[in-house]
Amino acid sequence: MTSYAELHCISNYSFLRGASHPEELVLQAAVLGYQALAITDECSMSGVVKAHVAAKTCGLKLIVGSEFHLEEDICIVLLAPTRAAYGQICNLITTARRRANKGSYRLALKDLEFSCSECLALLIPIPDAPTIQPAQMLILKSLFEARLWIGLELFPDGKSLSQFEHVINLSKTYQLPLTASGDVHMHHADRKVLLDVVSAIRMKQSVQLAGRLLFSNREKHLRSLSLLQKLYPEALLDATTQIADRCQFSLDELRYEYPEELVPPHLTPAAYLRQLVRMGAVKRWPNGTPDHVQALIERELALIAELHYEYYFLTVFDIVHFARSQEILCQGRGSAANSAVCYCLEITEVDPSRINLLFERFISKERNEPPDIDVDFEHERREEVIQYIYKKYGRHRAAIAATVITYRPKSAVRDVGKALGMDSQLVDHLAKSLSWWDKREELQDRFSEAGVNPRSPVVNQFLTLINQILGFPRHLSQHVGGFIISSGPLSQLVPVENAAMEDRTIIQWDKDDLESLGLLKVDVLALGMLTSIRKSLDLINTYRQTHLTLAQIPPEDPKTYEMLQKGDSVGVFQVESRAQISMLPRLKPKCFYDLVIEVAIVRPGPIQGNMVHPYLRRRNNEESVSYANNEVREVLERTLGVPIFQEQVIKLAVVAAGFTPGEADQLRRAMAAWKRRGGLEKFQQKLIDGMLQRGHERAFAERIFEQIKGFGEYGFPESHAASFALLVYVSAWLKRHEPAAFYCGLLNSQPMGFYSPSQLVQDAQRHQVEIFPVDILCSEWESTLTGHTNTPAIRLGFQRIKGFREETALRIIQARKQKPIQSIQDISTRAKLDRGDLSRLTEGGAFKQLSGHRYQTHWDVQGILPNTPLIDHVADNEEHYQVARSPSEPENLHADYTSLGLTLGRHPMALLRDYGKPFDQCHTARDLEAVRHGRMVQVSGIVTGRQRPGSASGVIFLTLEDETNNINVVIWTRILERFRAAVVQGRLLLVKGIVEREASVIHVIAGHITDLSHHLEHFSLRSRDFH
Repeated sequence: MTSYAELHCISNYSFLRGASHPEELVLQAAVLGYQALAITDECSMSGVVKAHVAAKTCGLKLIVGSEFHLEEDICIVLLAPTRAAYGQICNLITTARRRANKGSYRLALKDLEFSCSECLALLIPIPDAPTIQPAQMLILKSLFEARLWIGLELFPDGKSLSQFEHVINLSKTYQLPLTASGDVHMHHADRKVLLDVVSAIRMKQSVQLAGRLLFSNREKHLRSLSLLQKLYPEALLDATTQIADRCQFSLDELRYEYPEELVPPHLTPAAYLRQLVRMGAVKRWPNGTPDHVQALIERELALIAELHYEYYFLTVFDIVHFARSQEILCQGRGSAANSAVCYCLEITEVDPSRINLLFERFISKERNEPPDIDVDFEHERREEVIQYIYKKYGRHRAAIAATVITYRPKSAVRDVGKALGMDSQLVDHLAKSLSWWDKREELQDRFSEAGVNPRSPVVNQFLTLINQILGFPRHLSQHVGGFIISSGPLSQLVPVENAAMEDRTIIQWDKDDLESLGLLKVDVLALGMLTSIRKSLDLINTYRQTHLTLAQIPPEDPKTYEMLQKGDSVGVFQVESRAQISMLPRLKPKCFYDLVIEVAIVRPGPIQGNMVHPYLRRRNNEESVSYANNEVREVLERTLGVPIFQEQVIKLAVVAAGFTPGEADQLRRAMAAWKRRGGLEKFQQKLIDGMLQRGHERAFAERIFEQIKGFGEYGFPESHAASFALLVYVSAWLKRHEPAAFYCGLLNSQPMGFYSPSQLVQDAQRHQVEIFPVDILCSEWESTLTGHTNTPAIRLGFQRIKGFREETALRIIQARKQKPIQSIQDISTRAKLDRGDLSRLTEGGAFKQLSGHRYQTHWDVQGILPNTPLIDHVADNEEHYQVARSPSEPENLHADYTSLGLTLGRHPMALLRDYGKPFDQCHTARDLEAVRHGRMVQVSGIVTGRQRPGSASGVIFLTLEDETNNINVVIWTRILERFRAAVVQGRLLLVKGIVEREASVIHVIAGHITDLSHHLEHFSLRSRDFH
């Protein structure tokens, strides 16, 4: 019986060369009965972990290797028979990638001399390429000795006979053995059209123009054993299995080695960790550690020691310790962050006595994988932390994980359209017609709306190819902050390459790959709210001469909870979205754990599982709580019998459906990858059957499974929710007790959050915070607190002026310190302001105190002469010309929005109402507070946000802003389809609809929508769109 191992196969991780996912190739090879499959992506290991996971599932032997095209026009495939050989290939890839720009590599024959002593090699003669020189062949023979074969690749393309003769001659001349190989680019011949398309995209040509540069037939796929038997002599097929037998390396052999320099020489890791925890406990509890906390610490340390995770906690501690030493605000979260150990190490500020989280939920012996701790740092200072890691461990031992950038609808339409040679204007129109929320199944409808017949053969092929390429990897980018740090050279573990950003290197694996192999990743993440909180605390301490810190903010403040219960949370971390603002008055948080629930409940998991309303009813004593047994009670009691957190759903699979711990872990991984790759369906029947057998209702079981799918969209573990809840509380406390500092911190930390500076300023004014404009006489670079009373005001900083440079502002501030500013000419001379600086300051209204309105300032600025050797000053007693006309209110408003992105004058809607119909016939946001439920109303406002959550069944949540507040509009699918252009593109809308009230939450359910954006021609306003 014929046996065969494919030794030369690339996946779509040879970007824009391969036309099949690694998993597809592995599955097809198993179906065809191959003995083994080598994934040999070009100078890459990016797809090999996904192939490894798939191969373990279907029982196929996977060979790890890589293909290289050398500068000498030689194609060689290296295979890893051992762990040492694997390390050599990774080193070689790293060398080739690091010396070239991102996305490319450079490798020459001489580079193989010192790095391939363990590798097996296949020399692949390239048809139509120059013949390999004798000297080069001798070098290859000396390098690889008995580990070199010539790969014979035959296809029915009219060249097979000549190729066969050429390879036979090479083999005889240089006494090298032959083996069969397939140069596989796709798992099935049906992918040939897609292969042509991705090749054309890579060549930046249309398929038609690429012509002969494309493969001439469909044979670059995994072929059946019977076909291979007809093409190749038996000896060459046998050679493939003999080579495969020599390749015994598996990625399961990879073992992570932690950095060792973190531990003092005279201590063990366990002793050093215990010492740090003991010191931290004394700091946290100066009057003595409570007995129950001490017992918790001992349990956690014992589990950490048993699983040998001391170095992981020490690595995170070291990074956090550096940040705190530099006064960089940070907060840990993740599966192990909210533990007593992490609280003692100051990795988190979540006090374990405030929330009952079991450490065993986060570090599981059964899961056999490292714990997860993400650390958020101030977004403006995270780079200091990153550079510290590089400096401490070196670039050879520290790098950022990759993120795989894949094709999404817009990029797929553009690239496939160009490759098919379609009209560029049509392709551009089609791409622009897609909204951010459009899914692949909606593409046909969008094309119809754009006036393209989706049933025509060309468009049908276009749509088919778009659907095939969606989700295909396009290139590697850097993860938002996942670092992998090793004891030895990282390139022995995984290849390292250059990122697009200067001073950045990334590994070729993403976070899912690292998790699949159980490798340590430390997430060094950026969080704008931490920057805002730190700046707010600094402003308070400067203004009030205090020393307030994050840890000193009073806990459980009733006034803070009262504010949140009203839904007054614009700018407050995590609870400022439309959905969260609507939930707050219904949930009415009264304590810290209520905030943990609030953070987690407005997520796709609980929403899609229909868990939100049952929880609220039980919380309000409108529904009784019951449990099937004590095991279920233990899992669900803290959330009133309703699963809200990701850990609860996984635990339920064990206690309520009979999953083994291993099966539950597979479910957890499938949840994480479901949105990208699917795979949850196989768990559905097992979960439902298991729950039915144990006495649970079918409806409850089905809701649990829907919730699991929702967590696949975006789930929230309790540990993350607890860390975020702390920042919710802190930011809410600041808003309630120090509103000026709160809003000033937000303004100085832009861009971040849901709201624009304009919206934040309006909300501040609604909270009676006085705001002063940018002023050349007193503004700093950032906005500051000003005044001499207990209630400070905000002075806007030069930072708000579009295009104004910080160094210019610092020159102005320095000149102002030396002596007061006398005139525009004076500060222009002393601060060395050029025409552009003067123009930007004028448009920002910064000269108002010196010169008056903008027209006058423009005139005065035009009269300023530059300093020259002949004219070193201008007389101050020159006659001052007075400009007769001042700007109108609309003109000032336009200038404010154009320069500052906000106005301290009247809102545009107030001006529009002055013009009469239709605006004066609309209810304002304030008017709606007095309108009864079910009444028909007409409202109008500027679109400031569009949201279409994946869990919202096609509904759009629109936020309109008028001069009194925000108006929440709900647009159901049938209304969206009628008024799609207005909803998607409109900036100023008039909405007729019905008022819906629940407690203090008011919505307008849209029935008719009119786009009135033409009224905003003189304003510069934009909406913010969110998923």
